[in-house]
Amino acid sequence: MEAKQRLEELKQVLKIDEKKSRAKEIEKEMNSPEFWLDEKEAQAKSRELKVLKEENKKFLDVYEIAEIATESEEDFLKKEVDKLEIYALFKGKYDIKNAILTFYAGAGGVDAQDWTEMLLKMYLRWAETNNATAIVLNESRGGEAGIKSATVEISGPYVFGKLRGENGVHRLVRQSPFNAKNLRQTSFALVEVMPEIETDTEINIDPKDLRVDTFHSSGSGGQSVNTTNSAIRITHIPTNIVVTCQNERSQLQNKETAMKILRSRLAQLMLEQHKEKIEEIRGDFSSPEWGNQIRSYVLHPYKLVKDHRTSFESKDPDKVLLGDLNGFIEAELKLQ
Repeated sequence: MEAKQRLEELKQVLKIDEKKSRAKEIEKEMNSPEFWLDEKEAQAKSRELKVLKEENKKFLDVYEIAEIATESEEDFLKKEVDKLEIYALFKGKYDIKNAILTFYAGAGGVDAQDWTEMLLKMYLRWAETNNATAIVLNESRGGEAGIKSATVEISGPYVFGKLRGENGVHRLVRQSPFNAKNLRQTSFALVEVMPEIETDTEINIDPKDLRVDTFHSSGSGGQSVNTTNSAIRITHIPTNIVVTCQNERSQLQNKETAMKILRSRLAQLMLEQHKEKIEEIRGDFSSPEWGNQIRSYVLHPYKLVKDHRTSFESKDPDKVLLGDLNGFIEAELKLQ
C-alpha cells in the first residue's frame, strides 16, 4: 500500500532509530548519581527525553497499525501518516525547543498597543489548545490601553519549530475603538520568536561582556516589589542587546529570567546570520526591522486574514484571533 511505503520512507527521514538510541542514552545518564548535580541541564535533558519518547511512540503506534492494515483501511492509514509527516518539517537546530516570544507595539499609537495585546492573547490561546504552557515573563502596559511590549515563554513539544515562522510584523486594519468617529485605522506590531536556551553549555556568554543594572520594579506584585531594586536590565555590550525583567519577586529570579531571554536572543541572532559563535556576531547586531508585514488581519471593511509569504488565508479573523493558527503555521513550515 502507498501509506506503508510512505511510512518506511518517513522512518528514515525522521531518524527514528537514532532517536531511540538518543532516548536510551539519556535514560542511562539519568541512572547516574551525578545526573542531577546540574539541575538545569538535567531538566533540559528530561524534557528532551519526553519529546523523543512521545514522537517515537506516535510513530510506533502508526507503524503497528500499518503492519496489520487491510486495503479497506488505506484512507485511515494515509491520514495517520499525514499527521506524522509534520515532524519531518522540523529540521532546524532548535526546533525541538520551547519558544520565547517578545511583542512590540509599532506605528498606530493606542490602537497599536491594543493590537499588540490582542496578538499576545492570540498566542496564549494557541498555547492552550495545542498542548503547550504559556507564562508571561515581562509586560509593559500602555498608558490608556493595551501593551507597549511583553515577553512570553511557551513550553511544549516542538513549540519553537512551530512558531518560528510567526516572527515578523503583523498588520491590523479595523475601525478604531479609540476614535469617536470609528475611523478605519491601520496598526502594526512586531512579534519576535526565539528558541528558549536555558543553559550556558548551549550559549556561553562571557560575564565581561555584560552590564547589569538594577532599578525599582514598576509592575504589579505588591509593596515588596515596588520598594526594592528587584528589576534587572542586562546589556550585552558587543551586540548592544538589552533585556529587562521585573515580573519576578526577587532580583535573583529576574536575573535568571533575563539571562535566559538574552541567551535565546543571541541564539536566534546566530541562526539568522548563519554564525556558530557569539564572537562572530560582535558589532553585527541591529534592532528588529519593521519592513514589510508578514500577515494582515483585516476586520473592516471586509473580514480576512492573509499571510503574505504563503498566501494562506482565513475569512474568519475572529477564529484566528482565538488562536486558530495551525493552518498558517503548517503552510509556513512547508514553504521553508
